[in-house]
Amino acid sequence: MNTLLTYRQPEAGWTGVTEALQTQGSAVLPQLLSPDQCAEVAGLYRQNALFRSRVVMARHGFGQGEYQYFSYPLPELVQQLRSMLYPRLVDVANRWNEAMGIAVRYPAGHAAFLARCHAAGQVRPTPLLLQYAEGDYNCLHQDLYGEPVFPLQVAVLLSRPGEDFTGGEFVLTEQRPRMQSRPEVVPLGQGDAVVFAVHHRPVQGSRGFYRVNMRHGVSRLRSGQRHTLGIIFHDAQ
Repeated sequence: MNTLLTYRQPEAGWTGVTEALQTQGSAVLPQLLSPDQCAEVAGLYRQNALFRSRVVMARHGFGQGEYQYFSYPLPELVQQLRSMLYPRLVDVANRWNEAMGIAVRYPAGHAAFLARCHAAGQVRPTPLLLQYAEGDYNCLHQDLYGEPVFPLQVAVLLSRPGEDFTGGEFVLTEQRPRMQSRPEVVPLGQGDAVVFAVHHRPVQGSRGFYRVNMRHGVSRLRSGQRHTLGIIFHDAQ
């Protein structure tokens, strides 16, 4: 596998990511992975020894399709993504908690945060590969896995929309107090990543900030096959 992560987002681009997260609760990182890296990561799905568990979504009412959680040690590229993205997002995470009146603050480095997770009994890795075929979908959900929780996560589209599959859009919803849910479809190309809220995010109101509840999912595939890499920064119980 080409394990060298060469992604270089200009600082102005990261500023835009931060602004999008503040205003929308999600942001796109274009071409986070190359086409070759996408193909190689998707190909890991067949290597059972790399994974700690496999989930068939229909058995649990999660939707249709399946996914597998990686075991430790993570594949090098997956580990690099986790380590590289966390420091870019931790300031947003801390600002969100401050705005929502949550006392928890996150350390600057991911290793220190994982140590906090492991001390709390959350020792199972959560990065995962998801696989969808025609007719599959993922119900709206939140990836919590216990406490502590890092409030942002990342999904990387590994397949080519319009060529490898049709349908299968990434969907976010937010539920504001006393309002109906607002849906948003996030367009992604192969190698693009979306950063989004795991659980809730702050929104400025007339009387200060309030919490908006967020969920995410994938719409039904019309044809083909779709693979996604999920990067979750907290570990599971």
